[in-house]
Parts: sequence; structure tokens; C-alpha cells
Amino acid sequence: MNILELSRPVTADDAVLWDQNRLLLLDQRRLPHEEVFIHCENALDTAAAITDMVVRGAPAIGVTAAYGVVLTARDAWRQAHSGWKAAMEEDLARLAAARPTAVNLGWAISRMKAVAVTLADEADPQPALLAEARSIHDEDIAANHTLGDLGASLIQRKTCVITHCNAGALATGGYGTALGVIRSAWKAGKLEHVYADETRPWLQGSRLTAWELERDGIPVSLLADGAAAARLAAGGVDWVIVGSDRIAANGDVANKIGTYSLALVARAHGVKVMVAAPTSTIDMNCPTGADIPIETRDPDELLSCGGKRVASPGAGAWNPVFDVTPAALVDAIVTERGIVHAPNAEKMAPHMG
Repeated sequence: MNILELSRPVTADDAVLWDQNRLLLLDQRRLPHEEVFIHCENALDTAAAITDMVVRGAPAIGVTAAYGVVLTARDAWRQAHSGWKAAMEEDLARLAAARPTAVNLGWAISRMKAVAVTLADEADPQPALLAEARSIHDEDIAANHTLGDLGASLIQRKTCVITHCNAGALATGGYGTALGVIRSAWKAGKLEHVYADETRPWLQGSRLTAWELERDGIPVSLLADGAAAARLAAGGVDWVIVGSDRIAANGDVANKIGTYSLALVARAHGVKVMVAAPTSTIDMNCPTGADIPIETRDPDELLSCGGKRVASPGAGAWNPVFDVTPAALVDAIVTERGIVHAPNAEKMAPHMG
């Protein structure tokens, strides 16, 4: 992987770029202080970028994986020609295993595979697969604009909201899911202020959400993750708005660690919870939240901050990246297809058709 800079100003919509036949990923580990891109030259680079959090957020991971399949096919064609389909399999498996919780990863790879099987062995697969990857990317952006407007329609008066982690343009193909709702609400004059949880241990709220909102001129204040209860108790906040990495068939929601506790606190204070996500995040083959695989990462991510250890030398850490919020704590799931109020299995099934 090579590090590159763009010759133009960087925006949050630049999280995943296919530029001059190259896959470029905005290195989100370096934001907000550095705006540089990682050039992924093959599927292994792409898988490493996903695992190492260069790119994160379920929809963005899915878009990245789709372009990763293009890189895989291109290399396989160069090396094996008519045997390119078989030559892809090992790299595709590595790409699919890059992160376990975000269902969009496997969804995008499956969709790309479905195109690949229709292609002739003797034909260069890149044009058709690149067209499909671009379609996945464009569809995600369109879905985010649609669900953003739908979610904003639920906000009945001018108010403040709390969001957790980063579910903005950086986490998607563009515009954002939770931040898509927030952007649409701001445009509609329904939003006074956004409170963003800092979101330990990777500080996505501090580094990414604040960066996005500031650039859009939307007023934002950071909260320590443990401050949300006090902020809700103080009043003036009508909604908690979050994204998701996987939604089960019964409406249980896997999102960044800390979402469950925020939803519990919101319920205690009469504040509604909105989950904004494209339908590609809904896994109808996963019956409940108990069936969602939860990624656990290196304890050092929690024991250190900014590359410096902050914990006592002998301390260990439990570092799950996600938790599951039961559907009973969710007031609305918003997708590009519409709004599911008080979600449960009976409502999710017809929503997904």
C-alpha cells in the first residue's frame, strides 16, 4: 500500500474513491490532523485496510470490498487468464474475513460473485465487475439521501440530538446514515445542535463525526461516553440517532460498543432512538442479535491512547467493538425503503419484501 495526497481539497465523501483505475481509501486513522489516502493495489491490501481501520463503517466496508473484488479479478486475469475465476477464490476468502460483524462486507462480495459467475472465462472480467462495484457505490449514496430525508421527517420540532460513533459520509459511500438524517434535518431547519459521543477507544466521534459536522457548518459538541445520561437528564434532546453494522431479522441492532447503554439511558429519559441504515445492513438470515458475531479487537486499543499506554502495566482489557441493542429499545429503523416503527420480526419481514 502506498500513501498519496489528492491535488484538491478532501471531503467526507472521499472515504472510498476509484480514481484513475486505482482504489484509494482516505486513511481515517489519521483524521482529523492528516488527510492522506492509502492506495490499495490488490485484494490483500484491501483486506488489510479494512482490518486495520483505514476504512470503517459497514456501508463503506461493503463499497470497499466491491472494489477489492475488482482488484482481485484484475490480478487473476493477468495471472491465469481463462482460469481467473478459480484464481480469485483464495483472495476473496481473505477479503470476506477482514471483519466479522459488518454484514455489508459479505453482502457486497456475494453480489460481485453473482456477476462474476455470469462472465465468460475467456473475457477480461474487470469492465463488468467495475460497473457493478460502481453501482453498489452509487446505490449506497442514493439510499443514504433517501433514508436521511425519511429519518428527518420523524423529527417533529427543532431540537438537539445525540449520535454515537461515526455513521456519516466517512462510514458510507457518501452523505451518511445517522449523519445523513442529521444533515437532512439541519437543511430542514429542525436541528439546533448535535452532541457526539467521543466513542472510545478509537474516538470516531471526536476525530470523525466532529470533523464532518464542522465542515458542514452544523454545530457539534463532544461528550465523554459516560456523559450522555447527564446530558439527556438536562433536557432539550429528543432523539438519539445512530447507524448500524448489522440488523437482525427481529430488529435487534449491532452497532459500536456503547450504543446499548445509550439506548437504555434514552429509554429511561423518554428520548427516542432512531437507527438509520441501508437495507444491505439488514441480515434476514440472522434471527436475533444473539446470532450476530461480535468482533473483539486487540486489548491494547483500550489500554493505550494516541500510541501511548495509559493503563497500569499489569492491567488487561476486554475490547468488544460492538454491542447489541434489543429491538425493544429502538423506536424506529429507517432505511431507503421506509420506516419501521417499534421494530420486531413481524414488521421487518414485509419491510424486506
